[in-house]
Amino acid sequence: MDTSLPWVAVVDDDEAVRRALQRLLRSAGIAARAYAGGADFLAALDGGHPCCVVLDVHMPGLSGLEVQARLATLAPAVGVIIITGQQSAAEQAQAQLHRPLAYLGKPVDDQAILDAIGMACAKPSSATGGPPP
Repeated sequence: MDTSLPWVAVVDDDEAVRRALQRLLRSAGIAARAYAGGADFLAALDGGHPCCVVLDVHMPGLSGLEVQARLATLAPAVGVIIITGQQSAAEQAQAQLHRPLAYLGKPVDDQAILDAIGMACAKPSSATGGPPP
């Protein structure tokens, strides 16, 4: 894979959701890497930053909102898209503190997520290297 191209990280503890999102992104010509949890994703950041990360809110260990907060410090140029199967006003308000590109309910609308990813990955400053090995 060309490491100079932007890529997207998909972080969700549900394997079926990870696979579906990865397939959608690849069908749209977007390089994607999948992670089963927030800690796995954050550990992989040493190998380069994605232009965007799709984060599930409810995961064991680090929640998507905790990962989002850490990214705001570690890699503020990385765009964040929050996805959740259990939307709540409190969680949406917490997510908005770090200005996600989108806050989407599951099942995720394909075009809505592709549009949000397109906004993140089109920014020249967001292309920060390829996926970790």
